Amino acid sequence: MDAELLIVGTGALATLTAQRLAAVGVNVVMLGTWPAGIAALNEHGAALVETDGSVQSAPVQATNDPAAVGNIRYALVLVKAWQTEHTARQLAQCLPADGLALTLQNGLGNRENLVAQLGEERVALGTTTTGATLLGPGRVRSGGEGPIMLGAHPRLAPLADLLRQAAFQVNVLADIGPLLWDKLMLNAAINPLAALLNVPNGELFKRPTARQLMIALAEETAAVARAQSITLSFTDPAETVVAIAKQTQQNIASMLQDVRRGAPTEIDAINGAVVRAGRQVGVDTPVNETMWHLVKALSNEPLSD
Repeated sequence: MDAELLIVGTGALATLTAQRLAAVGVNVVMLGTWPAGIAALNEHGAALVETDGSVQSAPVQATNDPAAVGNIRYALVLVKAWQTEHTARQLAQCLPADGLALTLQNGLGNRENLVAQLGEERVALGTTTTGATLLGPGRVRSGGEGPIMLGAHPRLAPLADLLRQAAFQVNVLADIGPLLWDKLMLNAAINPLAALLNVPNGELFKRPTARQLMIALAEETAAVARAQSITLSFTDPAETVVAIAKQTQQNIASMLQDVRRGAPTEIDAINGAVVRAGRQVGVDTPVNETMWHLVKALSNEPLSD
């Protein structure tokens, strides 16, 4: 196979995706900013650590220089939400005029930041619930398999086919908006609590007060979606978020991974986005706003309002 794909990012999901694609023969090039990650990926490849401790590695190329990755037609954007504006400027330097950047990131606003630099014709939007835990530079453990849902785009088919060849479950929908809010609700309910309590997802439904807060976060987010006439894929936010916490109970939430590494979090694009959207449609979101402020205080980040 001579297919080539650019993955922007060197974190958990980027490394997992790179390993699976490279393992089936795709020529994967990774663009990132983390020196240790770039070095490890170039030296050892993208390494997936299985539950039995075995390691499956696949060769990739990694760089921090957009000029070194020019003319790769398809790009998968898997950086943190706060990095998207920088990533958009990098892609503006290297993505061909007939290329396509697909974002599968957490939170709201990523597509808009990419479109501002690349134009509508070069940006596709998707979402995934696949989980991954970063164990070290270039090393990752799967945090649970989930589908990749993509919004229809005229340039998307070859990229969707590459993901299917790597055994990802891929579906293309005419309207991806409701699923983005599905994922936003789950992230808003689980990520900040896991980060603040420093626990895996499973503790959130086992601890009564944490469970109540998780449900309140989910219900507030669903109320904002309904006020925007967005139809979520479930009828009971409380039941859904508890079920997902149970299904992913061993998973270390991405926001907790960020806090443990001392990295900036995606709280602005998740709970902050819920608060901002709520203000626009007149829906109060006090629990989301409290979590937004608490995670900012925990990570010592300035509040972006």
